[in-house]
Amino acid sequence: MGDLAVHIAERSLYLMTQPPLPENINIGDLGNLVESMVLSCLDAFVKRDAQVARNILESDNAVDRCRNVIQRQLIELMQKDAATVPRAVEYLVVARKLERIGDHATNIAEDVIFLAQGVDVRHRTTAEVA
Repeated sequence: MGDLAVHIAERSLYLMTQPPLPENINIGDLGNLVESMVLSCLDAFVKRDAQVARNILESDNAVDRCRNVIQRQLIELMQKDAATVPRAVEYLVVARKLERIGDHATNIAEDVIFLAQGVDVRHRTTAEVA
């Protein structure tokens, strides 16, 4: 997660030197979801709380949906205005790295469930985990 955060910071520093995209890409919502997942997985681990960990598994789906929306918005923007491509690609990279951090939080949550209950929930559907 730390390496991914460093890459996000590097991309952000670059984007701060560029003009903003002509359309509002709400990457902050994705960042907030992922931040919540990371904090929750740490809390779940410390408390050995399987229910908090299970909630994180649900959040992973929301992160995936949010990243997909951002990706579609950026692709449409790049198709409309080729001048936005370099900046939009940087946003795509940031969104993907945020999603990966969420995936790591999900992996920790799966481990917490195993630690607390002895149940392996990896590679199961959401209905099977509940």
